[in-house]
Amino acid sequence: MEKKRFTRTAIACALMALAGAAQADVSQRVEALLRQMTLDEKVGQLNQLSGKNFSTGPGSDKVRDIERDIRDGRIGSMLNIRGAAETRRVQALALQSRLHIPLLFGLDVIHGYRTVFPVPLGEAASWDLDAIEESARIAAREASAAGVHWTFAPMVDIGRDPRWGRVMEGAGEDTYLGSRIAAARVRGFQGTKLGGLESVMATAKHFAGYGAALAGRDYNAVDMSEHQLYETYLPPFKAAADAGVATFMNSFNTLNGIPATGNAMLQRDILKGRWGFKGFVVSDWGSVREMVVHGYANDLPDAAAKAITAGSDMDMESSAYASSLANLVRSGRVDVKLVDDAVRRVLTKKFELGLFDDPYRFSDPAREKAALADPRHRAAARRIAAESMVLLKNDGGALPLRKDARSIAVIGPLADARRDLEGGWIVDSNAATMASLVDAVRTHAGPGTRVAYAAGCDVACRGTDGFAAALDLARAADVVVLAVGESWDMSGEAKSRANIGLPGRQAELFDALKAIGKTPVVVIMAGRPLIFENVAQGANAILYAWHPGSEGGNAIADVLFGDVNPSAKLPMTFPRNMGQIPIGYQQYQTGRPVLDNGNSVYRSAYIDSPNTPRYAFGHGLSYTTFAYGDLRLSSTRMTPDGKITLQFTLTNSGRVAGAEVVQFYLRDPVASVVRPVKELKGFQRIALKPGEHRTVSFTVDRDTLSFFDRKLAWGAEPGTFELMVGSASDDIRLRQTIELTGP
Repeated sequence: MEKKRFTRTAIACALMALAGAAQADVSQRVEALLRQMTLDEKVGQLNQLSGKNFSTGPGSDKVRDIERDIRDGRIGSMLNIRGAAETRRVQALALQSRLHIPLLFGLDVIHGYRTVFPVPLGEAASWDLDAIEESARIAAREASAAGVHWTFAPMVDIGRDPRWGRVMEGAGEDTYLGSRIAAARVRGFQGTKLGGLESVMATAKHFAGYGAALAGRDYNAVDMSEHQLYETYLPPFKAAADAGVATFMNSFNTLNGIPATGNAMLQRDILKGRWGFKGFVVSDWGSVREMVVHGYANDLPDAAAKAITAGSDMDMESSAYASSLANLVRSGRVDVKLVDDAVRRVLTKKFELGLFDDPYRFSDPAREKAALADPRHRAAARRIAAESMVLLKNDGGALPLRKDARSIAVIGPLADARRDLEGGWIVDSNAATMASLVDAVRTHAGPGTRVAYAAGCDVACRGTDGFAAALDLARAADVVVLAVGESWDMSGEAKSRANIGLPGRQAELFDALKAIGKTPVVVIMAGRPLIFENVAQGANAILYAWHPGSEGGNAIADVLFGDVNPSAKLPMTFPRNMGQIPIGYQQYQTGRPVLDNGNSVYRSAYIDSPNTPRYAFGHGLSYTTFAYGDLRLSSTRMTPDGKITLQFTLTNSGRVAGAEVVQFYLRDPVASVVRPVKELKGFQRIALKPGEHRTVSFTVDRDTLSFFDRKLAWGAEPGTFELMVGSASDDIRLRQTIELTGP
């Protein structure tokens, strides 16, 4: 045994030594190249422009000969160039430059390349870190085979306002869950190390605070305390940095009056200083130029100076660095050391990717063809989509559907949707290869089942002309499935909505079905939490499918018919009405809390609405039931350097196999800073057969009990703490109190 342990230690040490030697070699090569570069060539490495085939931002007002600039070494990176043949062609232009420095090709691969997975918020509902990492791995495999080196994902912004369309891109409202998912996505995209042929560089975005844009309006200002920034919004970025993320992207918003692109506190002090981040920071699309519009910079040269000084290394689509930075250095306004530092960071990643050894190594048409046609990717997309769907309601066992029903009417504007299954930020998908929900219902239903379809209206649903035909089909059917929600382009970037109800008159279609005595099973597709009070109150069963991706139609049918037992849990709180927004489970305790929902007099409450959410964070049902019991602690007292083990027994008390996401919460009732009423501190996804039980454990240590105090110091304070375990933030099954003793 000792010999084996020695061998493993020796191997680990050898691998660390090799990694150190490789990094030293990269550093030497970077410095040697840097010494050969002119100032204009250095600036060129910090300039990123978009290809002309498609755009992911507002168009530039300047017409440039991009290919000439590439040959002249004035561009270091391109975005929106994809495909093995095209990236190879454009890379060849870069190799005509004096120093033959290859380009980086970046692309917004947000939730899949050819194979589309659920939108990230939907995927977060799985609470399955392995599945989330797997989907990013598949996306990286496909994108890298198409010549892409770098994805502008994951978005790790905490989002607590569902009016903000970009909640679709993130992991929801919770800092702990968001941090775990951020690390999983970085691991998936980047693999074990940069330079692997099936990996791409990941980007943690948007640094920082973007998810707190005022009123949920995209690109809007952010105003928050430093304490809130450190406690809620920075941890997922730190988790991404700790996972080795290659790059960061700054954000469009101002943070307490300073544009993030020009914010030295964020980029120099925290990211590159305190956290020791060695990668590079890229601006968001045009965000350097937009500092002029903000009123923070006088003109484009001033914006360039402020951005590079603050730590923004690469300029995406502003052309501010390209037009101004060299002159700023020559005039003495900008220290050349800042430019050298930025260029050094960019070149390091190009060397780590192996682009100097083989600039075309990722542009392989044969590998591209094989990767994009791999059937295992579609199988994974179907499985992960089904695992991401949240069963919000299931009264009277309305689901799963019987496969031997005589007739099923599939109704609604999204019943025969294909493109809308995918959601926003799609790169290279083909909707023609997808099964819609009605297609999948026909496939899943028994041979004797008649399946009929009527839209009722389109997604905008401005009129009721199609209702009559839909109602006629419903009258003749034994089972009615109603598919409603958002179209693919109603959520995502620049898709903030002032009203997040079901679009148009979709809710009236549900009411019309109820009025003829047909209570439909409701499937909702969306990229954000929606408000649907009449449906929530009147439906027997509601399946929240999000925008589920390439295999979404099949995956929805898998869940509806019980081939897959739903296990997903909400990563965001669903409000009852617009007036409750922003809403989340992690509220701070007030001096006048609502202790009794029937008594809101002189309480922190609304007098014209229930004060609970429609569906709480962590909520999600199953076709089986789970019992929690036998809570036990290794101790009820803990020293600062000690640990406590919490254990309980989870039992599948129902009749079918299923998975439960058990959630561990903490409350610190008395502290030097008022703490939230509840904080997620752990979770596990446990699959059990009927009657099977398992012991589940969580470890509590000092870090579990710690928080940022008034001076932003991280630590735990002596006192009592309440430990809670349950099925959702509002469904706590077990509680116990512990004490942390003094130092």
